[in-house]
Amino acid sequence: MVDLNTEFGHRVEKRLREEVVLWLTTVGEDLGPHPRPVWFVWDGSSFLMYSQRDTWKLRHIAKYPLVALHLNSDLEGEDVAVWRGRAEVVEGGPAANEVPEYLKKYSERIVDLGMAIPEFAAAYSVAIRVVPSAVRGA
Repeated sequence: MVDLNTEFGHRVEKRLREEVVLWLTTVGEDLGPHPRPVWFVWDGSSFLMYSQRDTWKLRHIAKYPLVALHLNSDLEGEDVAVWRGRAEVVEGGPAANEVPEYLKKYSERIVDLGMAIPEFAAAYSVAIRVVPSAVRGA
């Protein structure tokens, strides 16, 4: 997907490990874009994120599974990375508290929200996986 032997590939790989927020853009009933920040982990071939049940994000994905994802740009509007892909709800898991990479990245932030890890996993119990089909950026 991203050639890790390029300067762009090195930057993107580092950012996917370190960035806290990725923007998920779904398509709504109005056929318009609906961006929202999400916490995520990247496993080298797909993005994993979590949602509360009964959200617009899940309704959008059920009807229009093609999504876009992007990282924030730098202050000058550079260092852009945008993916297109297909989102799917992963029925039956894995739960957020069962994914070591997710816990490593977000445990402190979950506690900062005033939630215990099991409480967060119960509240954000719907796993969403996005498999990218294309990436662009500079």
